[in-house]
Amino acid sequence: MQGRRHFLRQAPRWAAWAAAPALVGSVQAEDGVSAKAITIGSTAALSGPLAALGLDLKLGIEAAMAQLNARGGVAGRSLQLQMQDDGYVPARSVENVRKMVGEGSVLALLSCMGTPNNTALLPLLEEQNLPYVAPLTGASSLRRPGNRHIFHVRASYTDETQRLIQRLGSMGMNKLAIVYLDNGFGREVLADALKALSAQGMEALAQVALDTGGKNLPEVISQLLAARPGAVFMATAGAVSQSLVAGLRKQSPSLPLAGLSVALSNDSVKALGPLGSGVALTMVFPDPNRAKTPVVREYQAAMRALGQSEFSQGSFEGYINTRVLAEGLERSGKDLSRVRLRSALATLRGLDLGGFVVDYGSSAPYVGSHFVDLGILGASGRFVG
Repeated sequence: MQGRRHFLRQAPRWAAWAAAPALVGSVQAEDGVSAKAITIGSTAALSGPLAALGLDLKLGIEAAMAQLNARGGVAGRSLQLQMQDDGYVPARSVENVRKMVGEGSVLALLSCMGTPNNTALLPLLEEQNLPYVAPLTGASSLRRPGNRHIFHVRASYTDETQRLIQRLGSMGMNKLAIVYLDNGFGREVLADALKALSAQGMEALAQVALDTGGKNLPEVISQLLAARPGAVFMATAGAVSQSLVAGLRKQSPSLPLAGLSVALSNDSVKALGPLGSGVALTMVFPDPNRAKTPVVREYQAAMRALGQSEFSQGSFEGYINTRVLAEGLERSGKDLSRVRLRSALATLRGLDLGGFVVDYGSSAPYVGSHFVDLGILGASGRFVG
């Protein structure tokens, strides 16, 4: 009799547990969504050697969200950003995202930074069925058919590297020295560069690994200059790139230097001043300082609305990425869920944001753009060609 009474007292709890899978599924689908707001998560380097890039990115995202919210938001809801600092440490990136997802505070991810960081996040995306727009990396290793949750916006590092080496070759700079960050990003770009050089019949006179914190910078500069190259190809990013350019310029002012779009942040370009003049960089978006296209004009207006008068590739990328996410959210309708968002993003075909087109094709890997241009920094820190 006592056992029967105990069972009856526990019956409501058993019933709740039995219903839990359906309930959890329902709540999970609407994580980060309320009647008035949609919260998007991100993890990026807001401190450490790549902090300037992370802060630029954050500013662009916030400018886009503020602009969209001023126009009524997305499907009647305002957009909010929850960005955590990971210091460019992959383990911290995973910890940040796992915490946000565990707390049920975000619907999707937007523009997490770094090749090794994003690689570390892959299992979590699959585990949580988490839609993810615009990783801040062009790594080809993250652009595989199995990565169905990721919607890339920028061109790949392979695209950038091929275009840059082709241009250097056309200018007669056939013998290069390559300096690369000693991490997943640097090694992947190094492999791309060697393939591109081989295809162009060009030669790598030196391949020098640079510590991400710049501890071996003097030795690296000595090795690069000792190779007597026609130009230096920089597979680097963050504050160490600024130190690298300054060190090379001081010892060999006329040596041509070229890097990818992530090589120098806006702060690094300003800090270099005249030392940065003549550095060639790829661009995976239009020049944010030239208001020739509607999307650049809208970006500049969004930045000015936040009191910002300086424009950069990093903040423009954050702005573009947010606009792509907003389009997916709008197409998802009022009944938002991760599944609906992922399906809506996959339908984006020929989305013209006003001079920049995103097209996700018909299946994963979803890569929205292959746009690559080349700019040459002037003494003012702006592109002059």
